Amino acid sequence: MTDQETAREETFATLLGGRGGALDATLPSVGFVAGWLLTDQSIGWGAAIALGVGAAVGLVRVLRGDRIRAVLVGMFVVALAATVALYTGRAADFFLVQLVSNAASGMAFVVSWAIRWPLVGVVVGVLVGQKARWRRDPDLVRAYGRATLVYAVQYVLRVIVFGLLWWQDAVVALGVARVAMSWPLFVLMLGPTWWVFRRTLPADHPGLRHPRTA
Repeated sequence: MTDQETAREETFATLLGGRGGALDATLPSVGFVAGWLLTDQSIGWGAAIALGVGAAVGLVRVLRGDRIRAVLVGMFVVALAATVALYTGRAADFFLVQLVSNAASGMAFVVSWAIRWPLVGVVVGVLVGQKARWRRDPDLVRAYGRATLVYAVQYVLRVIVFGLLWWQDAVVALGVARVAMSWPLFVLMLGPTWWVFRRTLPADHPGLRHPRTA
């Protein structure tokens, strides 16, 4: 396996926490929808089951060595989503936090491109131990910038789909979309993101592990 192939596997495949993190994050939403359906559309029971699933997921993550801070953040997000739904009395609002967070994430990726600190480059730089050295290479900055814009498309898609389903109060469809647009969409975006990155780099560039310096 070449350095570039290795970099692809250890960066894009682990971006945003990888498959385990993405799947773990969907389980409380599945629990909420299942609880809501099985208890005659009770938001209270749906929220309770979501919190229970979230706590169980958190315990499993701690046992497998995940950072406590990351586990607490995940549980806080579930608790916040449940609180919003309980406060408004609208089950679809359980997904409102997810909708807002995806909008914020998409905006962050676009802004990072605009200020020439593309987030794909920031994450890859940390993962391969380069920190910010890649920013001294104009070709890498350009390639990471374009890859960042492509990667941001998934957030736009989520906002559109979640937004429409939330507006229609489609609770079950929101639960299905929450699962379908987590890890599957992440995997789908790996190909075009990597392709744009590689196409942007000059043919003679040594690769993302070897930034050129002036």
